[in-house]
Amino acid sequence: MIKSRYNVIGVMSGTSLDGIDLAYLTFECNKKWTFEILNVVTIPYSQFWLEKLSKLIYLNLNDLKQIDVEYTVYLSNVINSFIDKYKIKDIDAICSHGHTALHQPKKGFTYQIGNQKKIAKLTQHKVVCDFRVQDVAFGGQGAPLVPIGDQLLFSDYKYCLNLGGFANVSFEDNNNRIAFDICPVNIVLNHYSKILGLEYDANGNIASEGKVDSLLLAKLNALEFYKLDFPKSLGLEWVNLNIIPIIDSHQLEVKDILRTVVEHIAVQISSVLNKQTTASVLISGGGVYNTFLIERLKAFCKNEIVIPSKLIIEYKEALIFGLLGVLKLRGETNCLASVTGASHDHSSGTIYTI
Repeated sequence: MIKSRYNVIGVMSGTSLDGIDLAYLTFECNKKWTFEILNVVTIPYSQFWLEKLSKLIYLNLNDLKQIDVEYTVYLSNVINSFIDKYKIKDIDAICSHGHTALHQPKKGFTYQIGNQKKIAKLTQHKVVCDFRVQDVAFGGQGAPLVPIGDQLLFSDYKYCLNLGGFANVSFEDNNNRIAFDICPVNIVLNHYSKILGLEYDANGNIASEGKVDSLLLAKLNALEFYKLDFPKSLGLEWVNLNIIPIIDSHQLEVKDILRTVVEHIAVQISSVLNKQTTASVLISGGGVYNTFLIERLKAFCKNEIVIPSKLIIEYKEALIFGLLGVLKLRGETNCLASVTGASHDHSSGTIYTI
């Protein structure tokens, strides 16, 4: 039954492995969509899961399927704990992204673990999940999926920029929503911070003490991906093949690597945003807390940069996957061909009942 009001739980795990974001949400449709974020939590990954998830791309399909079973049980327990903690009673659906194990859309393949039917049984709630597979089957990139939420919930801003494992952007262009991945962000910065025994470079403090290596910067900026037109998306496999070997070949101190990568990120993002110079840019994602990165981005970017509330910064993706689930329940478009390159707009995802 089509309703005007929905209460759902949005669940998101990103490539930067910050943890599992959960948000209890209310959506209401009265000519336009509005939302309320009621309860939120981020569950950090244990060392056990950090190690497993960071190595997914190296596993064969049988091993992946086994981890998928384990992760589905783990994710279900995390969701149940969230429901119990906040005594949540009214749930139309749990809308979960899962965690990306492999993403190779050019080969017609994408795999997100934690999207098995068992999750509905273990949580005893209707589940909407596995949002990327159908889009890839329709010839799309299977990413990014957030832009439909940007369009419906954050239309006051010209650009919606997310700084997570990767930087991605969405905006309106000739009455079409356009979106694509710009460049790696935390997935690279965190990789080199870990060499120093740190999970991340807090506030970009270490990067701020380094020096830009002009030769490395030039090589990074010259990567072929940046010359491609959209739709386009990135994955960990691409980073390991194209970014890490270039950086490691220069044998720099970590602080200089971080400084150069920050500069690279700022250059690539501003090259996209500066195509329109009187626009507002809403920035979300964990990269917002890297104050040095934001400082460098402002130095290159000619637009007004808007940093929203902490709830939006940290839970925007969980919020939007909640909306994707609601749109799927309504049989409405939640995946835009103008964004992913699929053959047509469609309502993506799988619905599991108890």
